[in-house]
Amino acid sequence: MARERFDRAYDAVLARWPGDTTTTRVPTPYGTTHLISHGPADAPPVLLLPGGGATATGWHGTAAALGAAHRVHAVDLVGEPGRSVADPGRPLRTAGDLTGWLDALLGALDRSGGRAPGRVGLVGHSYGAWIALHYALAAPDRVDRLALLDPTNCFTGYAPRFLLRALPVLLRPGPARVTALLDWETRGAVLDPDWRRLQALAATVPTVRPVTGPRPAPERLAALEAPTLVLLAGRSRVHDPAAVARRARAAAPGVETETLPDATHFTLPVAAPPGAHARIARHFA
Repeated sequence: MARERFDRAYDAVLARWPGDTTTTRVPTPYGTTHLISHGPADAPPVLLLPGGGATATGWHGTAAALGAAHRVHAVDLVGEPGRSVADPGRPLRTAGDLTGWLDALLGALDRSGGRAPGRVGLVGHSYGAWIALHYALAAPDRVDRLALLDPTNCFTGYAPRFLLRALPVLLRPGPARVTALLDWETRGAVLDPDWRRLQALAATVPTVRPVTGPRPAPERLAALEAPTLVLLAGRSRVHDPAAVARRARAAAPGVETETLPDATHFTLPVAAPPGAHARIARHFA
């Protein structure tokens, strides 16, 4: 029953996507990855990676903004809530495993489109930004441009008060605890009720332990090649956005930062303020 309720909520948010959206399941050595895709099939690809505990569905506004000029693929992370299925015989355990998974996924997308291996744009939110940044550092020849939305554990650590608030969700996840954390971090912002319900129900479906690790070392960040936009939530309670901006600019020469003054961490990307999606589209243009 829990899975059925989750799937109905997933479909309700998926219905927000443009009419020509498609879904596919792509086999990789680490399991089957579920994608939501929009835009011309022969356009340059952009991959959208959600935050921890979130699904690909929340990217519908970003996909609509990018889909005129790009082939957009929003990803359900393997092992996280969504419709991807992890291979229990080969779990993702390290950042290197994540790189291998993304390599396999991008290779499958190249082959399905009849393209030679090329560069891809990456957009990540929160934990998805951590994955995107690690991949861009590990495979610079595969990443054209990078957009990181309120990235966590990339340039600074978490705020202690956020960790205290998130601890009950980490120890014993449940719909009520997820909703309470969302309401606190977003300061009571009005959220899409279908997406809010999906986030709560995500705590009721089985997941695996996510890959965690340290922030990238300064010498690695200094070698970041892809032009990078760091889009920060000015009212984020997850970390100090001003400190993230300072350290991001100091860490890598190709980083541009911009702060969305009215956004919080969990209002991105699904309830991003006006202009945020267009700003991402300009970066990839």
